[in-house]
Amino acid sequence: MRIEQLEYIAAVTRFGSLRRASEQLHVSQPALSEAISKLERELGVTLLDRRRSGARISAAGREILQPIVDVLESVGRLRAAAGDQLASRRQLRIGTVNAGTASLVLPAVRAFQTQHPGSTVEIRNLQQDDIEISLAEGALDLGLINLLDGDDVPPELDFTNLLSGRPVAVIPAAHPLAQAAEVTVDDLRGERFVAMRSGYIMYRFAHRLFGSRLPAEWHSTDGAEMGKMMVAEGIGLTVLPDYSVIGDPLERAGLISARPIADDPTTVTMVALHRRQARVPTVVRDLLGHLLTRARQPPAEATA
Repeated sequence: MRIEQLEYIAAVTRFGSLRRASEQLHVSQPALSEAISKLERELGVTLLDRRRSGARISAAGREILQPIVDVLESVGRLRAAAGDQLASRRQLRIGTVNAGTASLVLPAVRAFQTQHPGSTVEIRNLQQDDIEISLAEGALDLGLINLLDGDDVPPELDFTNLLSGRPVAVIPAAHPLAQAAEVTVDDLRGERFVAMRSGYIMYRFAHRLFGSRLPAEWHSTDGAEMGKMMVAEGIGLTVLPDYSVIGDPLERAGLISARPIADDPTTVTMVALHRRQARVPTVVRDLLGHLLTRARQPPAEATA
């Protein structure tokens, strides 16, 4: 039994249908239904009456609804107490994918330390799944991840959009393709390619982009920062969110450049995640504010 399964039942009761609950929780309706079905099998009770017209809480579900609400309220009090402890120790643990670390996360942390001079900050570079699990378990206070079109955020986490952009081809500045207005998929197929390892969204994007016809020479690495360094060294080309490249020190130094990918409409978004709770700890709220301020600056100003 997981807390979010109880939250799903409470949401269906509150909003009156699986569809409305899934919209409010930002989770797909099939995933919501399957999670409730697993809870029903575990408890041996039918919690929802599923009909062609929609799903509603069952009579048996209504009988155990109050204990479910009691558990969720207790969890809320526990999370609030943990938030008070975080505020008192003034320590912040951040998990982030590499994209945007240099241009977004580090300046925001610097501003946060000016506001909270006695604070301590721990930054961990992790994959998206690890960030989401660590947030849910309380091992992280704030997480930054990238999402492709259609990706969902776990319902137990709240999210704030920070940056939105497009995947771009990352090319050594001296490479002939750096002179082109845009780069085609076939251009990329004909070059040595540096892919992110499985678990990163740009790994998924690269496989979606190339389909079954991958580049003949395929290197791989952990995270955008190493990928950009490999490009700068001439090891290969890669694809990353534009906001991960524009303003990067390697781009400002004239070692790498970014070019649009022809005929690719994909949108990629960086979001900040934190646990869903009644009262967000002050230090989390303050760092989130600095991230938003930095994200809203024009590129030329943000890289100054």
